[in-house]
Amino acid sequence: MKKLIPAYVRVPVIFFAVFMAMEYFIDSGDRPAFIKFPMVSIFLFVFLFLLIAIEITLSAVDTITYSLLTEEQKLKLDSANELGFKESEWYKNLMKRVTKSESLEHEDQLLLEHDYDGIKELDNNLPTWWVYLFYACIVFGVVYMVQYEVLGADNQEMELKKEVAQAKIDIAEYMKTAPDLMDEKTVTLSIEPADLAEGKEIFTTNCAACHRADGGGQIGPNLTDDQWILGGGIKNIFHTLVNGGRDGKGMIAWKGTLKPKEMQKVASYIISLKGSNPVDPKAPEGEVWVDENVPVAVK
Repeated sequence: MKKLIPAYVRVPVIFFAVFMAMEYFIDSGDRPAFIKFPMVSIFLFVFLFLLIAIEITLSAVDTITYSLLTEEQKLKLDSANELGFKESEWYKNLMKRVTKSESLEHEDQLLLEHDYDGIKELDNNLPTWWVYLFYACIVFGVVYMVQYEVLGADNQEMELKKEVAQAKIDIAEYMKTAPDLMDEKTVTLSIEPADLAEGKEIFTTNCAACHRADGGGQIGPNLTDDQWILGGGIKNIFHTLVNGGRDGKGMIAWKGTLKPKEMQKVASYIISLKGSNPVDPKAPEGEVWVDENVPVAVK
């Protein structure tokens, strides 16, 4: 693969493949992941650094290995490379500039005087790419410190807290209008004729056996008077429909059978039965319930 695809093509392809994968799998909302999450930027920076370092190391190993070959082996290798993809001259010149490497023929000019058991050291300059990355780290560190320590920008923990708080607000707003997510705290009374008609149909199908079709009460209590065992009003009636009546002898819970919107319509229809005066109603049970939210007129 190294002979078929040059490093100046291989490095960008690998880097952008990893970059796009992180952008795809990290949920960062409407902002790029490497901007929203500083750790992603750091990871990509370190990954690119290592990728370039590996390529330069491999190139150096190839150069040293080539210098150790015999003339016959070099001829065979050169002829084989002519059949494959040859790296362009501009790339070779670029690599020479960014690494500031000297050819093997000039290494004797770079040797330092000290010698340790026959091991000598070259006085090479630091590679340009390494120096630039070092400067980039300094710039990144200064920008990071100013942004988060001086200007007080939100860190990841604070961003999470704000997003969670906003999500709770959005959920609460959504539940106010979402028909199948309402509960006893968000349910509202409906007076729409279509809703009451549907509530009557559901009541007749599921509730008439115990409360009679007119709501006058039979096994279950009378639903047309002012007295309620578990409280009246849309919220209490909705709660009773969802969770059932008194333990052991009350109405079953309908949350597994009816949807919240259907129970809202049934509860609204039941409230509309108040004062309908059915024939031979069941005796009142429970206590008189007064809606505290409705102001009482004072004479």
